[in-house]
Amino acid sequence: MTPSAAAPDVSRETHERLDAYAASVEKWTPRINLVSKSDAAHLWTRHIADSMQLFHLQSRAKLWCDIGSGGGFPGLVLAIMAAEGDPARETVLIESDQRKCAFLRTVARELSLKVRVIADRIENVAPVGADVVSARALSDLDQLLGYAKRHLGPQGTALFPKGRRWQQEVEAARAHWTFDLVTHPSRTDPDAAILEVRTLERV
Repeated sequence: MTPSAAAPDVSRETHERLDAYAASVEKWTPRINLVSKSDAAHLWTRHIADSMQLFHLQSRAKLWCDIGSGGGFPGLVLAIMAAEGDPARETVLIESDQRKCAFLRTVARELSLKVRVIADRIENVAPVGADVVSARALSDLDQLLGYAKRHLGPQGTALFPKGRRWQQEVEAARAHWTFDLVTHPSRTDPDAAILEVRTLERV
């Protein structure tokens, strides 16, 4: 999938940034395993397009925190989207792997993105107070909610793309948490959903 097919409504500048980012992922992956070998051939469909769909779910967010950012999915993709679509937004990327942090910082610098990379474990980082916390392919929902609770602001929202077991994860998480939930169908996987979580409290 090309940038045009993944997001026909984004600008030429955003397309160019996404292309440059994809090229960097391909260049760095043999050294630090940003994506698996099987996923490398489907970078746009499985990673970039999947990440992009979160952008418009919280268009007013001014401080976005992505936890366990890895190779930048979805956090760095969203920062690229925001560079033109919402230039006031700051994106904080939390990642414990120093090599992946070097990659994230390099891409952010080369693409002139408003990004801050924190190289530490999620639970060790001082609360960010974000408008939105996101994570993709990091852990089950129960654990994600604990991370989100630490780093969300008082009126914040968590956005978590989840696969076909998302309903079971929600049910399990409700044993330890109360929260308001809105589900959005995934545009890239008919069995997946994006979970939008608000008013999060531990039981």
